[in-house]
Amino acid sequence: MILSILVPVYNERTVVLASLGKVLESPLPDGLRREIILVDDCSTDGTGEILENFVKSHPDIRLYRKPKNEGKGAAIRTALGMATGDFVLVQDADLEYDPSEYPILLKPLLEGRADAVFGSRYMAGEQRRVLRFWHSMINHTITLICNMFSD
Repeated sequence: MILSILVPVYNERTVVLASLGKVLESPLPDGLRREIILVDDCSTDGTGEILENFVKSHPDIRLYRKPKNEGKGAAIRTALGMATGDFVLVQDADLEYDPSEYPILLKPLLEGRADAVFGSRYMAGEQRRVLRFWHSMINHTITLICNMFSD
């Protein structure tokens, strides 16, 4: 079986190579192999060129460079159209989610207990704790203030 790892990328030149290294090193359950699909959403900071050079030494990784910036959702849809795997995982290029946790995400799927699994940094999971009350309140307050000034 194949796991398609979709990586939408936009202006991540400072972190993208380290991130891809962690994705490549991430453990997978037995019998599962990975397919990595990178979609550069018309980066303007040299990320696209960095990825072009990276895939030259990793021919098993596919890269699509969008001619126009259309946002993360469009980049994910593009990658989905290229995916051939039995399972699909979206991995942000800035490693918002830790690739070492792939087995935890995949376990319910492989055991046939779920059709889809969603990760959240705000929910308790295996060996994770839920945000404390005050941390959550401060987070919401800061978000509200930022939204007031930016919307």
